[in-house]
Amino acid sequence: MKKLLLAAVLAGVAMSASAKEITFAMEPSYPPFELTNEKGEIVGFDVDVANAICKEIEATCHFKAQSFDALIPSLIKGRGGFDAAISAIDITEARAKQVDFSDAYYESSASFVAVKDKVTLETAKKVGVQNGTTYQQYVNAEAKQYAPSSYASLQDAILDLKNGRIDIIFGDTDVLRNMFDKNPELAFFGEKVTDKRYFNNGLGIAVKKGKAELIADLNKGLAAIKANGEYQKIYDKWMTK
Repeated sequence: MKKLLLAAVLAGVAMSASAKEITFAMEPSYPPFELTNEKGEIVGFDVDVANAICKEIEATCHFKAQSFDALIPSLIKGRGGFDAAISAIDITEARAKQVDFSDAYYESSASFVAVKDKVTLETAKKVGVQNGTTYQQYVNAEAKQYAPSSYASLQDAILDLKNGRIDIIFGDTDVLRNMFDKNPELAFFGEKVTDKRYFNNGLGIAVKKGKAELIADLNKGLAAIKANGEYQKIYDKWMTK
């Protein structure tokens, strides 16, 4: 009996040791990709995608909040207590030199929004962007006709937009569209931006360089959920409201 119990314990330890656990970090004020619900839980498109991937590769997912501008620096330095970042992160050439990315899991685009009928292309001067994003990088380098103001979250930027402290906001098209329900006075402004140096390469899961096995697992799981229809279900749940 003792031998059987010992064998069972050892088997349990072996299973525990071999089980995969992946902690994902994200900035949870960016609906529909990630947000905090009334229970204080992080939910959203990215969370469901990560959970579906983990199910396919038989891993346990954990999630933690982290400011967006700290995600990649924390991965590079191995700090923050997480293995990967999934937070609507655009895959760019500059970022790919710092971290490795999974295959793209979402096709992104960039747009401006403004209060309806309040400004024109000629009168807009001040633009709000989220700190640490490719949208901030684009405005600083390519849209110098605007004076940029950086925000920890787009919700803070919207408050300033509605109070007239800035004229427009620049960000992810789907994230901005998601805000129209609660802010019906807002509308898209001008044309979408499609500069491949910054946008339209898709969103990827970021991982510290040298973690080839983790990248392979993430790509395997992502391919599986795209093939079996689970990804489409998640997309329909969050992106077609």
